[in-house]
This record gives sequence, C-alpha cells and structure tokens, in this order.
Amino acid sequence: MPFALAEGVYLNPLCAKPLLIKGTKQMKVKPAHQLMARGGPLCRLPGASRPLSCGILALTLLLTACQDECLAATSTPPARVDVAVALSKKVTLWDEFNGRIRAIDSVEIRPRISGYVQRIAYKEGEEVRRGDLLFVIDPRPYRAALNSATARLDRVRATASLARAQDLRAQTLLQASATSKEEAETRHANFVQSEADVRDAEAAVTVARLNLEFTEVRAPIAGRVGRAMLTIGNLAVADQTLLTSMVSQDPVYVYFDPDEHSYLRYSTQAHQHKGSVVATKVRVGLANEADFSHVGTVDFIDNQVDATTGTIQARARLSNADRVFTPGLYARVQYAGGNETEVILISDKAVLTDQNRKYVYVLGPGNKALRKDVELGGASDGLRVVQAGLVAGDKVIVAGMQRIFFPGAPVTPTEVSMSVSTANLPGSGIARNAAK
Repeated sequence: MPFALAEGVYLNPLCAKPLLIKGTKQMKVKPAHQLMARGGPLCRLPGASRPLSCGILALTLLLTACQDECLAATSTPPARVDVAVALSKKVTLWDEFNGRIRAIDSVEIRPRISGYVQRIAYKEGEEVRRGDLLFVIDPRPYRAALNSATARLDRVRATASLARAQDLRAQTLLQASATSKEEAETRHANFVQSEADVRDAEAAVTVARLNLEFTEVRAPIAGRVGRAMLTIGNLAVADQTLLTSMVSQDPVYVYFDPDEHSYLRYSTQAHQHKGSVVATKVRVGLANEADFSHVGTVDFIDNQVDATTGTIQARARLSNADRVFTPGLYARVQYAGGNETEVILISDKAVLTDQNRKYVYVLGPGNKALRKDVELGGASDGLRVVQAGLVAGDKVIVAGMQRIFFPGAPVTPTEVSMSVSTANLPGSGIARNAAK
C-alpha cells in the first residue's frame, strides 16, 4: 500500500516504478538510469521540490535492493545437519589431570677413577642388563698399581714372618734368662708392627684391584642407555665427568597433581568406605591416544599441598612391558571421582564456544535450530558430561553447525547415534548428502 513521504506525495514500496500522486493526478517516475541516459537531472520530479525528489528516488532504490536481498535470503534452502539424542545413563565420573611419565630408576653414569676412554662397549639407545659393560678406561696404570701393591704385600709379609720368628726366639731366651726383658719386648713390638703393615698392604691391594675393576664401567641397573657424552680418547675425571645416563623401563611412574578440592573429595570418599586414597586405580592415555587404555595403581600421595599452586602431587605405577611409555612423555590421567551417577552425555563435536560460554544447538519445533547454553563436566567413554542445560531426549545437532547462521534457523535434520565420532562419519547425513 502506498505511504506518504510528504504532503500530497506518496510512494508504493512494492512497485518497481513508484507512483507520485499529487491530488488526483498520477505521474510516473521514470527510472534513474533512464534519466541519466538522457543527460537530464537525476531527481527532477514534477510537482516536487528538487531535494524531496532526490530523497524519494534514493529511498526507492534502497527499498528495491532490500527486496532483492530478502527474496534471496528466503530462497536459501534449510541447512542439512545431523542430530543425535542426548544420552542419559549411569557412569563413573573420572577427573582428568595432566601428568608426566617418569622412570623408577634414573642413573647418571660417571667414572669412579680418572683416565682416558679406551672403548665404548654398548650401542647408544639400546636396553642393557645390570652388569653389562658400557665403557672401558685405559687400565694399564691401574694394573701396574695393583702389581706394585701386590709386591709390597709380599715384602711386608716376609718381614712379618721374620719378626714373628724373632719374637718367639726372644720369648724362649727370656724364659731361660738368656736375654733381657727390654730386648724381648722390642722384638715383640716389631712383630706386632709387621702384622699391621701386612694388613695395610692387603688394603692397598684391595684398593688397587677395585681401581682396576673400575676401569670397566658397567650398568648399575637394567634399562635403556642414552648417548655417550665422551668419545674414545677423551679424559674422564673421577666422580665428575658424565659418561651417559640410564633409565629403567618396566615398570614406570606417572606423576600428576590433583587440585585440593578433588583431593579433599577423594579423602572423604576413602574415609566413608574405610579405604585409602592410595591403591586407587587410575586410567592413563598418551597424547596420541583418544582413549585411556592403560591402567595403573596410585602408590604415593605427597604429605602436603603446594600452597602456591593449590595442588598435591600423586604418583601411579604402570606396567610398561610393551615399552609404550618413555620417561618424560606427557600423559593424561583419569582418577575415579566417585560412585556411578546419572548424567547427560553428548559428543564434544557438538559443543560450540561464545567467548566464555559453551552452547549447543538442539532441534526445536518446526525443525528449527535452537541455542542452549550448557555447563560441561568431565569425560566418560569419550563423551562429554553435561551438568546443566540439557535434558534426556534433547536432539542435539552434532554436524553441520557451520551452516546455522542464527538461532531459530530452519534445518533439515538427519538422525544419527550419539558416539565419540558422530560428526562427519561416512554414514552420517552430512557425508551422505555431500556424496550426492
């Protein structure tokens, strides 16, 4: 229906060529491109002032463009999406923490004697057994030292044998009053001193023998050896130079840091069930694993909470027979947070973010996408726990959300099952429609 722009001037917005009505007389307004083609004034309209005519023409062009855009928008087909029913079931809630794999035994191999590296007897990076040879330091000086200590021992033993014989003879002569008491005491003292010299020489031989053994650097534990820090011909200083390092392989530890609220909850549950926080089962997953297929047992919890971070350190023991874990790896640790609880579960792929809020689209009446803000919890069997915002039976859009430009947009739904990999599966509605 025409509407008034000014007194006696009306405009019909639905007409491609609006009519200017003054009194009872109608005058056609010629399109702008025709006026410009003739070289005439763009806004010269009969019975209207120049500024008013220009305003009418501009508004006409604007309304025409808006009409075209609205028609284009209404002609866009509904977005094709996959929807899945939110699951409701009893699950054991697991709290997830970040952790690191650590070796139970970790050793820095340093020489116990000084000398030049003569041989590297292992392959870098391989596993060795306890006692296997790793390095050889030039043994010749220490073999010579052992020979010298052995010779000195033989000499003092001979001296001790002579001193013993003289002491016995002096005791016999003293009983027969054939020698003085002072002489007998002197010979006895010499014998005792020679016995001490023998023990000293024996200790020197033992040290020399140990030093000779230390020229062969052997593995103190069973595990995996790192690279050699010195090559052949370099000087290794006793108790200082780092030759290599070793870490044990099986089993391993995973260290993680529960927050104090979680720790208090675990302690309360343990007291209620007359148990202990220690010896609780944990599940572990590595950075390249989607699930938590490794099971361990908590064997240590620290004796105090770190006041700076508000966390307490815990440790679990894991089997590493298949050598999956390497010390230093990042790990995700799940700790059982309590008994089974009825929860709502959805796929993580359905969750969208709006600044600091999380939300999902659900299928509403008339196949329209409705936005619902949600509060998320932990994970269970690869699905995300929804603490608030959804109820059992809600049909959640899990694929095709990028085609929804505003809440309430019409969609064409295809029902799929709620699973870890719901979105963009070959069997999903999105994939099937794309294939067509």
